[in-house]
Amino acid sequence: MRILLAEDDRLIGDGLNIGLGKMGFTVDWFQDGDEAYEALFQAPYDAVVLDLGLPGRDGLSILKEWRLNKRKEPVLILTARGDVDQRVIGLDCGADDYLAKPFALSEVAARLKALIRRFNDRLDPVITAGKVAYHPQTQAVTLDGKEITLAPKELRLLELLMMNPNKVLSKSMIEEKLYAWDNDVQSNAVEVHIHHLRKKLGKNIVKTVNKIGYMLGDT
Repeated sequence: MRILLAEDDRLIGDGLNIGLGKMGFTVDWFQDGDEAYEALFQAPYDAVVLDLGLPGRDGLSILKEWRLNKRKEPVLILTARGDVDQRVIGLDCGADDYLAKPFALSEVAARLKALIRRFNDRLDPVITAGKVAYHPQTQAVTLDGKEITLAPKELRLLELLMMNPNKVLSKSMIEEKLYAWDNDVQSNAVEVHIHHLRKKLGKNIVKTVNKIGYMLGDT
């Protein structure tokens, strides 16, 4: 799951960037409002964590413009402005959820996962593909009932495929979902992750669609 993080407080932003990364998210962190606004049009984000008090362009203005431009990505507002009036204004501008500072990292992660599941119409706590089951809340993966350990990028790739069961995903799209802008991506990285998934979960878990990309298979 790729997240756009717009937060100008370096301490909070660094904590979210590192913490969410360890929890399986791919995070692009922006500290300027204008840069954050443009970023949503440049990469396939699954959700946004948005601070209201940003330099350059404030969070509410960014959110209004996104919605006017038909951007539907779920937005979680994080701000010190925790009074009821500010919450109402944020929600009226198009926010999907609201969390006041200070907050727990685990709650941010849980709310993001819930927003993404809702946005993708996947309210079922378990996603299955043949004998493989993925539990979004715990990020546990089982094969025929036995838990399987996946590396972080393997887990993110499996999640991406399972949340798009009838879609062919190009290699470039997969790279955009798995890697932040500042990551150095090797040319065969996606193929390596797919090889490992097939080895751990069965050779049919990922289908190769010649000259197009990859899609979820079965086991």
